Amino acid sequence: MAKQVINIGTTANDGTGDPIRDAFDKVNDNFTELYTDDASDVGSITATAPIERDSATGAVTISLADAGISTAKIADDAVTADKLANSINTEITANTAKVTNATHTGDVTGATALTIGDDKVITAKILDANVTTAKIADDGVTFDKLEPRYTGTTTITATSGNTAVDWSTSTVFKLQSACTGAKSFTFSAFKVGQVITFHNLTGGYTITLIATNGTFNKLGEKDYDGSKTNALMVECIDDSANPIFNYSVLTYVSDSTPS
Repeated sequence: MAKQVINIGTTANDGTGDPIRDAFDKVNDNFTELYTDDASDVGSITATAPIERDSATGAVTISLADAGISTAKIADDAVTADKLANSINTEITANTAKVTNATHTGDVTGATALTIGDDKVITAKILDANVTTAKIADDGVTFDKLEPRYTGTTTITATSGNTAVDWSTSTVFKLQSACTGAKSFTFSAFKVGQVITFHNLTGGYTITLIATNGTFNKLGEKDYDGSKTNALMVECIDDSANPIFNYSVLTYVSDSTPS
């Protein structure tokens, strides 16, 4: 029903307006329509995450909450290239030259099967099982790319008591000065095939090697000589729960003429 307007005449009491009964009949009709419509309209507005509302009455604004979209709420095929922000599309387009034939999902074979720009390789995205010696370029592994366990040096300052020796940190362990009492070294993080060396080991005190459940085998007949400077070399030949180590000790002096 269209709104019914009450005719109130041109001036007060000029007799041209609607009779009182007709006027209130229009009022009743208008109110009836409003109440009838209101009964089926929304009386309040609620919202559940990730949708938010600023109020339940009056001018209501519905919006998406910050961080309202999670991975679980996105369909597998919901995001396409045209739905990405321009800046992302631009970045991807600008760097397409960095990745060639990057659709491989299994092993990569062939000299030119996959080319990735130097600054685009992420270690975590290369499966251990998919990297073989044949896939490493000649001279691809340099000294600078090796772990500290193969390149690092640690100075030991304690001249007596126990020192924890973490094999993952260094390959060379240098005693800063002569032992002033019995000295022990407790090993951890060792790997089979790794060799570490203790240099400048001197002082007439007992030297003890320790590893949980470990076995130590001395190579040759040479013993530690605390009156001289020694180099103690230790190789891990088993890094299981019951590790095994082979070691040898040699005295040395500064000499640039080995003949």
